[in-house]
Amino acid sequence: MKIVIVGASGTMGQYLANVLEKENHEIIRASRSSTDEQVNTTSPQSIEEMFEKIGAFDALISTAGPTFVGPWKNLTDQTFRTGIEGKMMGQINLVLIGQRYINPKGSFTLITGALAHEPQINFANASAVNGAVEGFVRGASIELQNAIRINAVSPTVIENSPHYFPYFPGEIPTTMKQLEFGFKKSLFGAITGQIIKP
Repeated sequence: MKIVIVGASGTMGQYLANVLEKENHEIIRASRSSTDEQVNTTSPQSIEEMFEKIGAFDALISTAGPTFVGPWKNLTDQTFRTGIEGKMMGQINLVLIGQRYINPKGSFTLITGALAHEPQINFANASAVNGAVEGFVRGASIELQNAIRINAVSPTVIENSPHYFPYFPGEIPTTMKQLEFGFKKSLFGAITGQIIKP
């Protein structure tokens, strides 16, 4: 299976790329700093150029999406757009543009997070855009053509990002193995329009 991983230079993306590559899948690593395919997900033109280079593919995983993290008093129209342009429209455009390149019966798997339903201090921007991406996944699932599936994986703070633990008091971190199987459920299963909570 030819799998594009956007956000492949990050903690989750690196882990998933390594696991899936060992299982003999063809992995295309894409990120701002990738050695395979460089892409800026805030730019539709950059996304289009990436897909033109990659050509047809079977599945896309996104673990990319910057959001604004900080006190409520620092939220403005401009800081809020960090998440809108990064995690929300970046991932939505991966699907809107990518649907023209993905093979029939392919799948898109986006990343959201528990903040959509369990907000924490300093993360209002992430809560909002996670909720928007989840709404997009549900809406897109009933309209995508050619039996293409779409899901989102929604973890809480992950075990390999301990610097975020203080922001999530009382949360049991999502393990990397749980994260892996959440993405595999979307990649290799039959579900669509689902929010997978590993």
